[in-house]
Amino acid sequence: MTAAAPTRETVAEIAGHAGDFPILGRTVHGRRLVYLDNGATTQKPQAVIEAEARYYRESNANIHRGVHWLSQHSTDLYDAGRERVRSLLNAASACEIVFTRGTTEAINLVAASWGRSQLKPGDEILLSGMEHHSNIVPWQLVAEQTGAVIRVIPVTDDGELEMQAYAEMLSERTRLVGVCHVSNALGTVNPVAEIIRMAHACGALVLVDGAQAVAHQSVDVQALDCDFYAFSGHKLYGPTGIGALYGRKQLLDAMPPWQGGGDMIHTVSFERSTYAETPQKFEAGTPNIAGVVGLDAAIAYVQEVGLDTIARHEAALVEYATQALGQIPGLRFIGQARERAGIVSFVLEGIHPHDLGTILDMEGVAIRAGHHCAMPLMTRFGLPGTARASFALYNTQEDIDALVAGLNKARRLFGLEHDA
Repeated sequence: MTAAAPTRETVAEIAGHAGDFPILGRTVHGRRLVYLDNGATTQKPQAVIEAEARYYRESNANIHRGVHWLSQHSTDLYDAGRERVRSLLNAASACEIVFTRGTTEAINLVAASWGRSQLKPGDEILLSGMEHHSNIVPWQLVAEQTGAVIRVIPVTDDGELEMQAYAEMLSERTRLVGVCHVSNALGTVNPVAEIIRMAHACGALVLVDGAQAVAHQSVDVQALDCDFYAFSGHKLYGPTGIGALYGRKQLLDAMPPWQGGGDMIHTVSFERSTYAETPQKFEAGTPNIAGVVGLDAAIAYVQEVGLDTIARHEAALVEYATQALGQIPGLRFIGQARERAGIVSFVLEGIHPHDLGTILDMEGVAIRAGHHCAMPLMTRFGLPGTARASFALYNTQEDIDALVAGLNKARRLFGLEHDA
């Protein structure tokens, strides 16, 4: 069976954007770079690289603290970045956007500030069985400190959440549900709107890990009705070390600071301190101003391309990859959810995922191999890890063909297939 190519209309919509990414013009081991590790981090368009460089060339100054022009200009750029994130998520107010180093820090902020102040012995935190370690470990730390209990929503063989089990787990003891919008290991798109509705009916809050969602689909936190939403800039074609937390203003206002220092205070004396309003209350010290500028440019870039266009393109790539990879003897997909994003996770009989990753690298093909910071999920499937190809707006059918050729070469090297 021949795999179906992405439609002509989809290819036309996205054509030319690969040229916006300078790194894709380089070679690896003498071969064209085929970058299929976008779930770990995306490459950066020239517009983002230039925006961050231009900030340091023309605008560098500390924010909120100076009366001189550069400080005020830098502050304006920082505030514009916050507004850009607000528009991306359709938050009601820019005051609901807190800049962090990324998803991990955002979740830690909620766990440390809201969790430590609100949870008590016997309270329950529900986490899905497909969570990234960043949405597990912070809650374990808080549970140890507060006496709260973590319960796990099970995952089906197809890589979907068992929604009936989730419904039965919810109770008056449930205080928070933590769930990924899209699984980084399987590509499963979880029914977060339904998850949130069910949790709210029990009086629980919901934190959504959106690290794998915001670069691939439109996200509307008001329509979802979530309480917290976290994402990382580097998975959205932006710089590393910058991300954001959305939180309902009334929740953020009631939460205590979690880090102390400059710019998060109103007054300080040795007797006591008072704190700034949300969101500055959670942004202690000099922030990653250049990172915010780069994130602003990244969001502007994807909004110009169109998140709906990106979603259609990646869906076509997943369909093509599923058909093409499915023709390889001994290859088994891990996670076959009905709703999936631009991730294909698989194992190849007789070859460890790490060996696959090494052989593919020599062919210029970059994938991720291992447990993907989702060890409990790998345990659920009885695997040490998987090979994962994850797509972005600049990937093409030819990239998938290169992946297939590399996997067939790996089979030959391991004696699983003879050369023609």
